[in-house]
Amino acid sequence: MLLTVDLERLDVQPGEILLDAGCGEGRHCFGALERGARVVGLDLDLDAMRPAAGGLRNRGRELGNLGGMTQGNTFHLPFRDETFDKVICSEVMEHVHDFTAVARELARVTRRGGMLAITIPTATSEQLYLRVGDDYFESPGGHIRIFRPRQLALGLGRAGLATRGVGFAHALHTPYWVLRSIAQLPRADESRLVRAYRLFLIRATGSKWATTLENILNYCFPKSLILYAEKPGPRRADAGA
Repeated sequence: MLLTVDLERLDVQPGEILLDAGCGEGRHCFGALERGARVVGLDLDLDAMRPAAGGLRNRGRELGNLGGMTQGNTFHLPFRDETFDKVICSEVMEHVHDFTAVARELARVTRRGGMLAITIPTATSEQLYLRVGDDYFESPGGHIRIFRPRQLALGLGRAGLATRGVGFAHALHTPYWVLRSIAQLPRADESRLVRAYRLFLIRATGSKWATTLENILNYCFPKSLILYAEKPGPRRADAGA
């Protein structure tokens, strides 16, 4: 399973309640569920969630656990304050204008002492895509900003969150998006080279040699950056209960 967030580094524990805000097809939801967490996925795009929602619910039942998805907006999360032990928000912030407002909502629903993992595309990879074509940023639903890590960390700080660490991921996907940008995104799937590289990525998923190679290349040109943050304060006694 291709995950951006390192769930071990996020310290996802059995019985904890985890929110994946902007879950899409639910990759992190399934990963956290397998680690014993009770999982809620949320996304504005109902069509993106629909294929995975039933599978997540059924897998949760098999494990005797909660696995569910709901439609919602990260600017107005439909949850009470301090509901979740862990929160993931992957590849969302680059799509919204007021990312600090999203961070405040994520902080609001996170329990004191809880951890968050926020991922964004790296500025290096984004600049590279921009140099080879405009479609990556001009396509509907595309990115509206190129983030610097400090910019995101300061936004999390304004929301009351303390950055505790940083990670990088998906170096093997950087060339894929370069190829798609060169091939012009609206017609990229017509490119034989794009299709061939995508097949390579599919076959490489989960293989030890590809994981080792990508871990090395993540020091050079990662596609994604992950900030691990904490909501300061004493952890509630009922956390995870």
